[in-house]
Amino acid sequence: MGAPTTISYASIRHMKRTTIFIEPQLERELQALARRSGKPMAAIVREAVAQYVAADKQRRPSRLGFVASGRSGRSDVAERHEELLFQPDPPAAPPRPRPRRPAPRREQA
Repeated sequence: MGAPTTISYASIRHMKRTTIFIEPQLERELQALARRSGKPMAAIVREAVAQYVAADKQRRPSRLGFVASGRSGRSDVAERHEELLFQPDPPAAPPRPRPRRPAPRREQA
């Protein structure tokens, strides 16, 4: 009986624990599904979340839209390319400075 606990722990120790809130009816349906499939509710939720995330990745356009689009206003794009490509909402580029206009000359009388 000690081995299954060890095996289960070994398979989940790399995972992050989280909490979700679901409606009572959905919880009952999830419990019934878990009983029918012989899987823990957590395993079913993990599978469903993984499928949802994978489907979302396929629906989203590629983040390579900035390639060859000109100046980004950033000087660190090459160093931070992975962070900028793979974060959910990349930060907006800093505002570009406006070109300075020469002050109007006052004519002296």
